[in-house]
Amino acid sequence: MSQSTDYQLNDLLYLMARLRDPDGGCPWDLQQDFASIVPHTLEEAYEVADAIERKDFAHLPSELGDLLFQVVYYSQLGSEQQLFDFSTVVQSITEKLIRRHPHVFADGNLYGKSQATGVDSLQVKERWEEIKQQERAEQTPQQRVSILADIPMNLPALSRALKIQKRASSAGFDWSHLAPVLDKVDEELQEVREAIASGDQAAISEELGDLFFATVNVARHLQINPETALRAANTKFSERLGCVEQQAQEQGLALSDCSEAQLDALWNLAKQSLSKPQY
Repeated sequence: MSQSTDYQLNDLLYLMARLRDPDGGCPWDLQQDFASIVPHTLEEAYEVADAIERKDFAHLPSELGDLLFQVVYYSQLGSEQQLFDFSTVVQSITEKLIRRHPHVFADGNLYGKSQATGVDSLQVKERWEEIKQQERAEQTPQQRVSILADIPMNLPALSRALKIQKRASSAGFDWSHLAPVLDKVDEELQEVREAIASGDQAAISEELGDLFFATVNVARHLQINPETALRAANTKFSERLGCVEQQAQEQGLALSDCSEAQLDALWNLAKQSLSKPQY
């Protein structure tokens, strides 16, 4: 059995260049461009998040490697078009993180002494947002379109709503406490009821969107990530439904054959079963 090789980052960069080499490279990789790789990047990011949420740390390095490869891929494409390369990416993120952590790199020196003594995480977060605002303020008039202009349109809707709300809050557009945020949810729910009563499908869709947005705002004020909370709810529902299916099968029933009362009873049994502590 041959001894495994300890590969380093430079080996991965070389591998990527080989895959994209017109002379002997991979036909599939040679067909790709920036746009075609994006769906893979999103998928890999979600797989990293899934592994972390499941605490599957045995497979997390592999998932992180897949995600790292996406950065390497874009860097190779950028290099081929003489736009940027991997070193440009590293330079950009390192400069940004030094600039946004003045409490650690007070003199802008990566290897200088840390200055973070006596600074808590809340102060760090506030300072981070101040620096981001300052960076936006330093943009030219042509660059400075809106405080929301650089928020990606293709973010998942819940994540984009959260980012929009955070950005608006950092500019001073926000409620200072939770009560009116909850009131807004009640208001939007009532408007959903009214839209349903009207039978106007477009109005129903619009009001449901407003309700979702208001609910995200509640999560933000409570410092809960709505995407994470919804993924957890999806997982919980899936587990309970699986238990319902199993119980129905044991009784010789298909879910489609059950009455609402039977389904409610099976659901309650599933909740009780899954809520019991596991020893």
